[in-house]
Amino acid sequence: MSRAVLSLGSNLGDRVDHLRTAIRALGDAVLVVSGVYETPPWGDADQPHYLNAVALAHGSANWLDTVRSLESAAGRVRDPERRFGPRTLDVDVIAAWNDADEPVISDDPELTLPHPRAHLRAFVLRPWLDIQPYAQLPGHGFVYDLVRTAPVLDDLGALRACDDISLET
Repeated sequence: MSRAVLSLGSNLGDRVDHLRTAIRALGDAVLVVSGVYETPPWGDADQPHYLNAVALAHGSANWLDTVRSLESAAGRVRDPERRFGPRTLDVDVIAAWNDADEPVISDDPELTLPHPRAHLRAFVLRPWLDIQPYAQLPGHGFVYDLVRTAPVLDDLGALRACDDISLET
């Protein structure tokens, strides 16, 4: 059994439904889900705003296979010309821990853990604080401290909490 922090985002189609469907598909593996935040696009400004959330999940499945399956079910199409382009569903494995509660470290290009840019992304860190106020991103420190660093703090003001949306099933 392992645990993982998953970041979910959608900016095409029925954004709320894409997020809810992914959470439902994870089923009993989901331990807790953050609030939903509307955020401007990151890395490619010419696209609609995203809805983002974070989930803490557990399971024995291969996390990469799991997230790719969720994206595929949502009709995700990868455009190699637009790495940070719009998508129906984007699910990233931010960090994972093994059965002994040790962080999983991987430099595999298919699944680098912890996520190599998570410490720079307000749309990952802020929702993560909703569900784990004392969380630590392996190799980077406490999430609470990371949201106060210059690159993240600059983006926090653009996040809008969507208190009227719940992904809990």
